[in-house]
Amino acid sequence: MANEEKPKQKLGFTIIKDDPTDGHKGYGIGSLSLENVSPVIIDVEEGTAVVDIGAMHARSEVERGIKFTTDPEDSAGGKNYWLVWVTIDFNPQGPYYAGVAACEMVVNREKRRGYKILADHVNRMDKSMKRKILVDHMDAPSKKVLHDYLKGHNEEMWNRSSEQLHADLNV
Repeated sequence: MANEEKPKQKLGFTIIKDDPTDGHKGYGIGSLSLENVSPVIIDVEEGTAVVDIGAMHARSEVERGIKFTTDPEDSAGGKNYWLVWVTIDFNPQGPYYAGVAACEMVVNREKRRGYKILADHVNRMDKSMKRKILVDHMDAPSKKVLHDYLKGHNEEMWNRSSEQLHADLNV
């Protein structure tokens, strides 16, 4: 008999789909679902925005191969990025951008070093999931990139979004 390897056990998050209270009162009640959160990465220098799901686990294209520290000096001279957590929710009119929270990140590819505060990234994702808008600390050109990206992705969702989001991204 050939030497058969057992498949490795996969450890991961339990993602609760749809309505966790759908017909039963038990596991998952009151849980937040990660299903409708997307990480948008804005390259400040290039003026571009892309969704990179790898960022959910700090494995985005920008973050790969980089050792991150909380000391901005380690990544001096690097490129500036915004990681923006975008949460989509539904109201009677349809889907809309419910939570949008931005975190800063600097990556110096040459040094293979980066700057970010992981706790801030986690807290901002949580705030986004709780339907908060936190983009006022972003630079004006990046706000415009995010505005154009969200509106271009789905103008109807943009139109259904909060006045605060419209005002905070109006540059």
